[in-house]
Amino acid sequence: MEDEVLGIGSRVKHKEYGPGVVIQVKSNSYLITFIEHGNREIARSYEGLEIIEQLVPADDLVSLEMIEYSLIKILRTFSDIQETVPIAEKWTGGSLILKPANPELKPYEMPISTFFNKIIMIRDRLRVLEQKVNTSKLSDEEKITLQQYITRCYGSLTSFNILFKYKTNGFVGEGSKDK
Repeated sequence: MEDEVLGIGSRVKHKEYGPGVVIQVKSNSYLITFIEHGNREIARSYEGLEIIEQLVPADDLVSLEMIEYSLIKILRTFSDIQETVPIAEKWTGGSLILKPANPELKPYEMPISTFFNKIIMIRDRLRVLEQKVNTSKLSDEEKITLQQYITRCYGSLTSFNILFKYKTNGFVGEGSKDK
């Protein structure tokens, strides 16, 4: 294994830590982010590392931002793991109460965190749908039409942006995009 040099973004599988992605190449080791075990430094001479996808090392340096972007893209593509998105602190521990107009009917109550997690799942599934549309064999016209529907879905969900701790995690509709 020491003879082979893995580039940043190479996908590997460790006997103990499972699947991971190389995020840094050092002279005698790799820094690998494992899906369930975080960052681990593994010696380049370690024999128990299975190569799933080998990328050629780059001749030039790569910024940490580019590495993070690549890692996020790889993890989204090859796993069902959701990004952890924090809820705004003012909503932590709160409840959502749906009260019917008919006083004879009982209101429905659920934790806001449960509702928020469902909103996040919708957002993640819209992102996957968007990726599938972009990589499909549909005509460009059909892709644009479907993309417009997806963008409108994001726009319909912007009213839930008050739940997000960070504005960058919120939904962006058609009218909010930078030109």
